[in-house]
Amino acid sequence: MTIHDTFTGAQYVSAVLNLTESKGLRLEIGSDFEHYAEVLAKHRKEQALGQPFNPERHDLHDDNAFWILGWTMEGELVHTQAMRKFELGGVQLSDYLSYNFREFPPSGMDLDMERSSYRPGPGAHRITGQVFYHGELWVKPDQRFRGTGLPGILARFAMATCVLRWSPDHVFGFMPEQLAYRGLMEREGYMHSDPGALTWHNRDKTDPMRAFMVYMSHDDLSFLLKLPTAETLPSLAA
Repeated sequence: MTIHDTFTGAQYVSAVLNLTESKGLRLEIGSDFEHYAEVLAKHRKEQALGQPFNPERHDLHDDNAFWILGWTMEGELVHTQAMRKFELGGVQLSDYLSYNFREFPPSGMDLDMERSSYRPGPGAHRITGQVFYHGELWVKPDQRFRGTGLPGILARFAMATCVLRWSPDHVFGFMPEQLAYRGLMEREGYMHSDPGALTWHNRDKTDPMRAFMVYMSHDDLSFLLKLPTAETLPSLAA
């Protein structure tokens, strides 16, 4: 990571912190995932903790993962997200996910894992090295935040935080197909996607749930953070 990347990343993080504070939100960052799980069990009961960030299944600490919580000044949880490092080395993400995609299930579904599947796209074949998975993105459904651009702003905040700490080769995540079609991928800052990457079959429903794999390279992240904050943070600032 260049000195300029560090400077622009720090500027972006500072701008988001100032902006969210001015709107009555306080952001908390940490790596104690037992604490994170306890917070979610108490304050985010409608969406269970995602398995990639379950401390009972994975060794998560400040060298390989972090979470972000967003609180109102009255102590109400209104936002979560988390990122986790995978050291792939020369292994392609497509190969890794072909064997391990079942480790990234959507929460709250009774899944038929035998029928569910992963289809590697061209992007996944190009992703190697130090890779971060981005998940747990949740914003409380509330009129206060509708139309503010908050989910996208906070997603980019997590990316900037990740760049400053680890300077990853790539970041990736999964997004439900219907949200990707509505433009959430672009609002979060993701510049690339592999459509139809995941197909999850729910035992309780006939139609499967499909997901895009969204991803960014190191150069993409660097470019995103160099954009003027007046362009990348317009909605909430208005």
